[in-house]
Formats: sequence, C-alpha cells, structure tokens
Amino acid sequence: MAKLTFLGLGVMGYPMAGHLAKAGHKVTVYNRTTAKAEAWAREHGGQHAATPREAAQGAEIVFACVGNDDDLRSVCAGDDGAFAGMEAGALFVDHTTVSAAVTRELAAAADAKGVGFVDAPVSGGQAGAENGQLSVMCGGAQDHFDRAEPVIDAYAKICRRLGESGAGQLAKMANQIAIAGLVQGLSESLAFAEKAGLDGRALVEVISQGAAGSWQMVNRHSTMLDDHFEHGFAVDWMRKDLGICLDAADELSVSLPVTALVDQFYKEVQQMGGGRWDTSSLIKRLRKP
Repeated sequence: MAKLTFLGLGVMGYPMAGHLAKAGHKVTVYNRTTAKAEAWAREHGGQHAATPREAAQGAEIVFACVGNDDDLRSVCAGDDGAFAGMEAGALFVDHTTVSAAVTRELAAAADAKGVGFVDAPVSGGQAGAENGQLSVMCGGAQDHFDRAEPVIDAYAKICRRLGESGAGQLAKMANQIAIAGLVQGLSESLAFAEKAGLDGRALVEVISQGAAGSWQMVNRHSTMLDDHFEHGFAVDWMRKDLGICLDAADELSVSLPVTALVDQFYKEVQQMGGGRWDTSSLIKRLRKP
C-alpha cells in the first residue's frame, strides 16, 4: 500500500480520503480548518499536518480537492505549499474543478521539480464521494495516469484519461454544460406538470423509462417536488464552474447560449437566498408568484 496525502476535507474530500484509508493506504491529511483534519484522523486512524508542505513530505501521491483556482495555488505553491515538501518522482493528483489554465500552470511548476501532475476533476456529488462511485476525468501524461488510476479506484466508478494536462478540466466543463441544460429542462417539465395538475411522481415514473430519462430526473425529482434543496452540489459552486466554462468557451470561440442563460437563472436563485441550495433548485424561480 502507498503513502498518500490528501489536501482539502470538504464534503467531497473527507469521504474520498476515507476511502483511501479503508483501502489500506497510509494517509496524512491537511485542511484549512484544523478541527476537521483532527476529526478525520480520529475517525480513520490517519495523521494530520499543519501545512500542505508538512502533509506532503514523503508522500508517493498527493491528492487535492479544494475550492477554486486560488485555493489550489495556495495548497500547491509557496514555502508552505505541497510542492515544497514533495520529492522528485512523486505525483500530484488534483480533484478540484478549476480552469485548464491554472492546471497547466501548476503542472509546469510540478514538472520543474520533477513531480508528476494529473488533473482529475470528479462528478457524482457528495453521494458519489461517500459511496465511492465517482466519475473521474483525467488529464496528464499516460505514465502519471497509470500510477494514479489504481489508487483513485478506491472511490471511482469510472476513471479515464482524456488527454494531456488540462484535458480533465475541459471534460469537467463539458460535464457541467450538460448538467446545466438537463436541470433546467427537468425544472421546466416538473413546473409545467404542477401547473397542469399532474402527479409529478407518477409522471416521472412513466417518462423516466423513456427518452426523457436522466440521472437528474431519477435522483432529484422527488426532492424537487418536495421543495427540498438542502443537499448535493451548491448553486454557488455551480456558478463558479459555469463561469469557468463560459470563459473557456470564449477563448475557444464556442457558442454556449443555453449554458449562459442557465447561469443567469442560477444568479436569480442566488438572489433568492439560495446560494447554498442544491443545483436542482432552479425550479424555485419557476414557482415564484
């Protein structure tokens, strides 16, 4: 078993690091809020460190799952960053959803130190992390991916390499673009059904078995009908992700009119006080008087 480090113990990172420990790896964790790192160490029997650098010392693979571009830079770079503590030949695997630009920037910095780098954003939400059923989209050199994949399998349903550095992040952007349209379509469908006097659950039982079916429909329709959104992936994070998508689309001269529109709908949800609601809360704006 490997000596590993995990940086970032949010709703995703905490259970992901736990799966690594359960698989028999020796895991050291770091989190900005020390109390959470201490709690993880008590629960899983691992170690915790005061800085990313200390946590990364001696690790064969360092994993990260933090918030955004700036958070990732802060745990990687600088005197207390993970790169300063990693030895040549070690591997850094980033599960954060960030821009492809920061991925390539940090991959180059890692390479200068003789450290491998794999961008590996995930999809599947908190439930996927807790159940070890995440979809993992990877970018980076083939040999680096080959080292990372068997370890990532501790919490992955599927793990695939899509290309060189940044390809994993671009794949995650495509994932979020697809989700945005699906959730808006489902929201409109359920809102229409409510206004028409249909039983939403009975409707979904029928249409989910046909061409309209989707993961969002199966897993989110019931809570949407109950007006319950205190779970899953938050609107604030989705807007962060969609901003990355739209910036990349602008650079690539790709038109994303539906994504841009749904991003504005999420802005309305934020203005309703729903920044921490689940992304399926798009239906809330359709229920407004």
